Amino acid sequence: MFCSIQLYLPLILFSHKRMQASESFSAKAWQRLKKNKGAMAGLIVILLAVAAAIFAYFLGNDQTPNADRQIVEIQAQKPGFKQTFLKVKKQREVGHTGIVSHLLFGKEDAFVLLPINSYTDLGDSVAVEKYIDEGMQEKQVYPKSALEKNFISHKTFWFGTDKFGRDILSRLILGIRVSLAVGLVTVIISLLIGVTLGAVAGYKGGRTDAAIMWLINVVWSIPTLLLVFGLTLTLGKGFWQIFIAVGLTMWVTIARIVRGQVMAISQLEYVQAAKALGLRDSRIIIRHILPNVMGPVMVIAAANFASAIIIEAGLSFLGIGIQPPTPSWGLMLKENYNFIITHNPALALIPGLAIMILVLAFNLLGNGLRDALDVKG
Repeated sequence: MFCSIQLYLPLILFSHKRMQASESFSAKAWQRLKKNKGAMAGLIVILLAVAAAIFAYFLGNDQTPNADRQIVEIQAQKPGFKQTFLKVKKQREVGHTGIVSHLLFGKEDAFVLLPINSYTDLGDSVAVEKYIDEGMQEKQVYPKSALEKNFISHKTFWFGTDKFGRDILSRLILGIRVSLAVGLVTVIISLLIGVTLGAVAGYKGGRTDAAIMWLINVVWSIPTLLLVFGLTLTLGKGFWQIFIAVGLTMWVTIARIVRGQVMAISQLEYVQAAKALGLRDSRIIIRHILPNVMGPVMVIAAANFASAIIIEAGLSFLGIGIQPPTPSWGLMLKENYNFIITHNPALALIPGLAIMILVLAFNLLGNGLRDALDVKG
């Protein structure tokens, strides 16, 4: 009985102290993080990006699925472009879209937007000067029965339009979803694989550790982009395929960090006491070891989030990532990069700046977490 109490005592004392220390450490870490202006700026940008991603279909001019409303007459227009439109009913009836479906997938237009220079209300019909190109127009007459109730619409394209006449701002906002989603899925996959393998290798040691380290070294030796290319070609092009491909390449760093941390913590007294009491290895790892290695893991996860955004944009730019018409910042660069040397470089610079700002935000937050958690690089 006395021996049993002696074995339990280190574990009980540590659990009690850990709960108190954890609360105190979290509070102090948050206070240190709040003092880091760069980290807080990054956090604010990330929170704004998340909010914009959720309400993307309500923030832009184009609320159609994938913000893919193509108006070829106004293609490649510069930021701040303004245009008047006539709303002509579609020949087929468009069904009602619920608020949840609208939020997630957008809403199909029940009309066609016809760019016009001017219009005249003739009572039962409307005469318009249809805009064809700069300095070119054509007179047309439409009966009001063929038009929407509010048949005139004025739109401002704050970031201009692309070569298909689509609103850059709407696609840019919707593209946040892809960037955040690929980062989130990548981090989840890399955490599941990296933490699991790293914890098992560090705790078990011996042949298990040697086998896992061999796998880590093999994956580590393959260039990341080359590995992503191979996985993408194997899994195929598409939305979820690119998420999985990127996620399967970024677990190695996490596994190495977790392995080293677990090896050190496994030698502490309270872990040895837990082993002596016959607790299951899985319980010891999950409840008593992993909570103490989450600091470094959070820092690496923030860095992986930023890296995943860049990799996805690069793959989409090369044509093996997200496929049209899904808006991706890398795909927008690919579609408009030739405008850099022509009259409208903003079409390519804007998505490039968006990538830079979001990646910088995650890097700033990661650096702030590293300092706040006092993680040594």
